[in-house]
Amino acid sequence: MTSTPAESSLFEPARLGALRLPNRLVMAPLTRNRAASDGVPRPIMATYYAQRASAGLIIAEATTPNAVGQTYPHIPAIHDEAHVAGWRRVTDAVRAAGGRMFLQLQHGGRVGHPDNSGLTPVAPSPVPLPETIHTPSGRRAPVVPREMTAADIRSTVADFATAARNAVDAGFEGVEVHAANGHLLHQFLAKGTNHRTDAYGGPVSGRIRFVVEVVRAVVDAIGPERVGVRISPGNTVNGIEEGDTERIHPALVRALADAGPAYVHIVFADPDQPLFREIRETWPGTLIANPVLGWGGPLPADGGRRAGERLLAAGADLIALGRAFLANPDLVERLRIGAPLNPVRDEYAMYTGGETGYTDYPTLAARHSRAGTPEPAGR
Repeated sequence: MTSTPAESSLFEPARLGALRLPNRLVMAPLTRNRAASDGVPRPIMATYYAQRASAGLIIAEATTPNAVGQTYPHIPAIHDEAHVAGWRRVTDAVRAAGGRMFLQLQHGGRVGHPDNSGLTPVAPSPVPLPETIHTPSGRRAPVVPREMTAADIRSTVADFATAARNAVDAGFEGVEVHAANGHLLHQFLAKGTNHRTDAYGGPVSGRIRFVVEVVRAVVDAIGPERVGVRISPGNTVNGIEEGDTERIHPALVRALADAGPAYVHIVFADPDQPLFREIRETWPGTLIANPVLGWGGPLPADGGRRAGERLLAAGADLIALGRAFLANPDLVERLRIGAPLNPVRDEYAMYTGGETGYTDYPTLAARHSRAGTPEPAGR
C-alpha cells in the first residue's frame, strides 16, 4: 500500500477505550536504562517522554511490579511511593505537552540476576537463561531461577494488580501487561521454560492460565479500558522456545477476550502470516501492531511508515514504532510531511545514563533554526 503523506490513515484520529488519540502512531515501550539505581525515574526521563508527546499514545518502557522482577540495572519500577512520585513527574510533563501514556508492566522472571535485584530470580521452572546477562559489574553468567510455588504465583498476580493501581496514581492512562519477549509471562506460555505438572503447566490451557490470571487481576484493579497486553508469537528473544506457537497464541487471545482488556499489542506483526490474520479475526478489541522492520539492522528510510500502512490495511487499529521514535522526537510530523529521519545511534541506546543519544536528538524545528532556512518537505 502506498499513499501520499496527506492520505495516510496513520494520521487519522482513533479511540482507545475512553481515550481519543490524535493519530494512530504509538510509541512502543523501549528499555533505555535511565532510571536511578533504586528504580525511581529521573528528571531526564520526563524530558525524553515529553519530547515525544505528539505520538497518538506513548507506552512507557518496561517497569517492574516488584523487586524480584527486576531485569537489568537502572530499570524503572512502580512498587513503592518513590517510584510513583518519580513517574508522576514524567506523566505531568507529557500531559502538559499534550500527550497520553500507558505504562508497561514487566516481570523478568529468569531474565534477572542477584547482582541487579539482590534476589534470586523466579520462573515457572528452574531453567536458566541460556546467555549472559548485564549487571553493574559487566556481563555475568545466569543463575538457575527458583521455581515459583503456588504462593509465589498468587503474590505475583497481586503485585501486578497493585502496580497497575500505582501506575494510575502516578498519572498514567493505563498499563500494558508484558507477556512477550521471553520475560516471566512469556516463560509460562512456552514449553521450553515451563516444565510444570500442576495447573500452570502442561497443556495449552495450563500454560496460559498465569497470564490470564494476571490480566484479570489488573482489569479488576483499574478497569478494562485501562489495560492492554503485549504478545510476541514465535519470538525467540531471551532464549524462549514456545514449541506450539500456532496453538498457544490463538488460545491466549480467546481467553483474553473473555477477560476484556482494551487492546492486544503484537510484536513483529506480519500481515502476510496466517497467525496474524487469525489473531485479528479472534480479537474483538483494539489491535496494536508493531511491524517487522529487520531485527538488528538499520531502520528503513521511512521509519516503518509503509509497513505500518500495510498493517492498518490488514486490520490493525494502531501502529507501534520503537527505534523511529527513539531517534525522532517529532516522528509524527516527519512522517506526515515526508521529511528525512535522524539516524539511530545504537551505541547510546542503553546503560550510558546521560542525555547523549536520549534527549539530544534534534527536531526539524531545531535543525531549521540552526540552519536559518526551512528544509523542503519530501526530501
